[in-house]
Amino acid sequence: MLRWALIFLIVAIIAGFLGFTGVAGTAAWIAQVLFVVFLVLFVVSLVVGRRPRT
Repeated sequence: MLRWALIFLIVAIIAGFLGFTGVAGTAAWIAQVLFVVFLVLFVVSLVVGRRPRT
């Protein structure tokens, strides 16, 4: 998921550089959403993985 976030970030940067502001804004928004989802899932996996085994 982090990989997709980075891909959309690169697309947003390239589109912004070329002047496609609509595409750049959409790609940047998707990259932000994917990054937040990645962070949430990462924190959840850290918490779940730290539970003591019974």
